[in-house]
Amino acid sequence: MLKLSGKVVYKGIVVGPVALLKKDDQQVKRTKITDADAELARLGKAGEQAQAQLQKLYDKAVKEVGEASAAIFEVHQMMLEDDDYLDAIHNMIRTEMVNAEYAVAVTGDNFSEMFANMDDDYMKARAADVKDISNRLVRNLMGQEDVDLTDMEPSIIVADDLSPSETVQMDKKKILAFVTVHGSSNSHTAILARMMNIPALIGVPLNLDEVYTGMKAVVDGLNGEVIFDPSEEICAEAEVRVGEEQEKLKLLQTLKGKDNVTLFGKTIDIYANIGSVSDVGYVLENDAGGIGLFRSEFLYLGRDNFPTEEEQFQAYRQVVQMMAGKKVVIRTLDIGADKQVDYFNLGKEDNPAMGYRAIRICLKQPDIFKTQLRALFRAAMYGNLSIMYPMITSVEEVKKIYEVVAQVRAELDEQQIPYKVPEQGIMIETPAAVMVSDELAEIVDFFSIGTNDLTQYTLAVDRQNAKLDDFYNPHHKAILRMIQMVADNAHKCGKWVGICGELGADLELTEEFLRMGIDELSVAPSMVLKVRKAVREADV
Repeated sequence: MLKLSGKVVYKGIVVGPVALLKKDDQQVKRTKITDADAELARLGKAGEQAQAQLQKLYDKAVKEVGEASAAIFEVHQMMLEDDDYLDAIHNMIRTEMVNAEYAVAVTGDNFSEMFANMDDDYMKARAADVKDISNRLVRNLMGQEDVDLTDMEPSIIVADDLSPSETVQMDKKKILAFVTVHGSSNSHTAILARMMNIPALIGVPLNLDEVYTGMKAVVDGLNGEVIFDPSEEICAEAEVRVGEEQEKLKLLQTLKGKDNVTLFGKTIDIYANIGSVSDVGYVLENDAGGIGLFRSEFLYLGRDNFPTEEEQFQAYRQVVQMMAGKKVVIRTLDIGADKQVDYFNLGKEDNPAMGYRAIRICLKQPDIFKTQLRALFRAAMYGNLSIMYPMITSVEEVKKIYEVVAQVRAELDEQQIPYKVPEQGIMIETPAAVMVSDELAEIVDFFSIGTNDLTQYTLAVDRQNAKLDDFYNPHHKAILRMIQMVADNAHKCGKWVGICGELGADLELTEEFLRMGIDELSVAPSMVLKVRKAVREADV
């Protein structure tokens, strides 16, 4: 028996056979060539083949996990056309007169190492992407077919790491869990695993030679453990827990259509957080009362230029139409910090979490802001849409936002474009906003508390730094007192207040939030029914 711990990407518990995915190290030999043009032609054909393969993967991913998560394959297609990357390969072929396979492999290693050594976590994650496209090119040059991962029995996938293309090719009905030695929670593979609702552990200190395909394993994503070759007793215990989890899910299904009312008649709204239009399916499936946080910045990620007004309008309109009159709160773009986008040209910052991000970008670059507001105002004609502005610290910032809003309204009026100015609220995620929430409540329509950043800024703890996990305490009295202060100040002005951060799904605090008078909790779609259960059982 071998028991190991790892970092949980997606929770769950399963028992099943292992499918070991060991990649054959591609032995790329350096070969002297005599015709560089012929070698470059071979490379061009391999590139065209790779583009076609990636397009096929993108089309499959869109159907299964939505456009936002599928965008990685568009990124890979763009990487294949990157001038710096291609120039390095071409130059090596021509100056050193070496075969294309070798030039691609060396260039891939060099670029991957460059990304891996960067400070930014997002850029570090791109190291795996450049290796993935380089390996794809080498396979095509060698005439090797893509590995078929659809033809397998239901299994626990065990690997050193998984590329996004490998993950998407798999038949998710046959995947019981993921266990990888490497990978990060910021990687596209981790994102895809969460979107596909597949239990996953990463960072497991495993020697792949110690396991084999067909051996039994227990993946406990609730406690962050994997047990290979477990005893019959452990398997039996795990099977019981699997059954318990399935029963819990069945019981939760009976709560669909029920009201979010406590034993003593107090009602609260339970909404869902999403990041793309395709996620609306999860909202409806889990019977959320609305969308409390639509992260509009995902429209800006995974592309090489700004989304147009029309692209944004179509996305926002589709969401509000699908929600059929239920509230949809759309947050204006929150780019910056851990969400970097090259074409914004934000530059490197020593402390990006406290730097040029979110509403600060919008107010400094009003053209970007106006485009989004125009799309939002137009989409508001089609349903119950609200706008939420992130990273607010002062009344003055809100007044500047309203000045831009007035300009947008004037432009739309002049162009005779139909629109509606929807409910406008703000995120409370800075201590400054908490302390002036009495004044802010007088000029906005609602508050939504972003507990992730509020905790980070209040405790001076970088929530992206794993070394500080023991110090990141969202249950800290200071945080809870701040939430109470915000709720009181909102209600004094007759405004509603919600929580859209991770803390909203913390079942240990559900009763506390009800006592505080929180009007709305917005959580991951998978948590909606669990929070509803906690509310209905609350003795408040």
